[in-house]
Amino acid sequence: MLRAFALFVFCTVASAQPRPRATDLGIPSGTLPRGPLDAITDVAGVLVGHTTVVRGDNIRTGVTVILPHSGNLFRDKVPGAVFVGNAFGKLAGSTQVQELGEIESPIALTSTLNVPRVADALLDYLLALPGNEQVRSINPLVGETNDGYLNDIRARAVGRAEVIHAIETAHGGAVEEGAVGAGTGTVAFGFKGGIGTASRKAGPYLVGALVQTNFGGSLQIGGAPVGRELAAAGPNSGNGSCMMIIATDAPVDARNLRRMAARAIFGLARTGSSGANGSGDYVIAFTTQRAPAKLIGNDEVSPLFLAVIEATEEAIINSLLQATTVTSRALTVRALPVDRVREILRKHAVIP
Repeated sequence: MLRAFALFVFCTVASAQPRPRATDLGIPSGTLPRGPLDAITDVAGVLVGHTTVVRGDNIRTGVTVILPHSGNLFRDKVPGAVFVGNAFGKLAGSTQVQELGEIESPIALTSTLNVPRVADALLDYLLALPGNEQVRSINPLVGETNDGYLNDIRARAVGRAEVIHAIETAHGGAVEEGAVGAGTGTVAFGFKGGIGTASRKAGPYLVGALVQTNFGGSLQIGGAPVGRELAAAGPNSGNGSCMMIIATDAPVDARNLRRMAARAIFGLARTGSSGANGSGDYVIAFTTQRAPAKLIGNDEVSPLFLAVIEATEEAIINSLLQATTVTSRALTVRALPVDRVREILRKHAVIP
């Protein structure tokens, strides 16, 4: 029953017309090269899953999960950190991560009022894993953005079935972006936001970013004033939120993971975010390297910082480029107009 329900959900939102990513438009990667897939899953072992919930004329929401590895995360924790850019939001489980420097559950992103339900579903999942029969405390990690403009947020449409499906179908390889999962009902810069991802190579290491965009400002791409020239007519007060997940295979400890997480805010700023009072901007960072023989020292982390900035910036751009127009609650939020964006980028010499 669970799988049949999820299949129906995904079929209702399938897009017939593929949209470009930053690479397809020829937008430069910046200083560092992109990873093979230009996705958070370039970091070996990382999995991403979505459940997209589209129901009737009012429900446009979902859940996205990021798994640092496919095993029992409670038994095999990963080093992790949280950085708060602006705390107008809900990030369940953040204080224990800050205190202990460890992540012991899948990371879930969803709609604001669904945070407790998603956390409860993560508990069900983790408590049921073999080896966890005697566990009496688990720290589920759940972030959110408020999709209440396009979604009947009070319906709290994401529950246990949706979360378990996202976990069970999480995979490596290419990541679905745009109006999927936790990005189904979000809005960014007055256009349809959503899920986006990107990655960068920093010497021998990879850094990947995945974002859930739902915030305002004046969109910039490669420094070009895209938002100003498009004069978006959609909701764009500056309020909203951006959840940013950073993954790496570099041998860094929780302290330097927090320093890396802080740089994601730089990437957010590059896209033109206004960082308004009502914007909840949170970063979760983790490494897949558990108990390495040697950690990277402070003098060696600067390339990782740059990789975080560039991957976060591009992930946000990809979330907009990949998103499709969504209508709900008698409201429509348009997708970023790709042809006009291409013209603007050429005008400002961002692309040939």
